Amino acid sequence: MMSQKEQMLHDIGIVDFVLVELTLYLDTHPRDKRAMEYFNHYNKIKKQMMKEFSEKYFPLTKDYAESDNEWRWGMAPLPWEGGC
Repeated sequence: MMSQKEQMLHDIGIVDFVLVELTLYLDTHPRDKRAMEYFNHYNKIKKQMMKEFSEKYFPLTKDYAESDNEWRWGMAPLPWEGGC
C-alpha cells in the first residue's frame, strides 16, 4: 500500500510521462492542434499537482521552492535518507 506522498509522486510521474510522449509527438507533428490541446491540458494538471505536493511535503523543483517568503528547497530528504 502506498502512502499519500508516494501516491502523489506516482501520479505526478504518470502525468509527466504523458507530457514527454506528447512532446515527442509534437516534435514531429507541430501543427496538430488536438495534440497541443492535450499537452496544455496535462501541463496545467502537472503544475497543479506539483504545487499541491510542494505545499504538503517539499518542492520537487526550484520553481516551487518558495512558500510564504520561506525558502524550502533544502527541506526534501536526501537520497541516503530515503528520499528517492
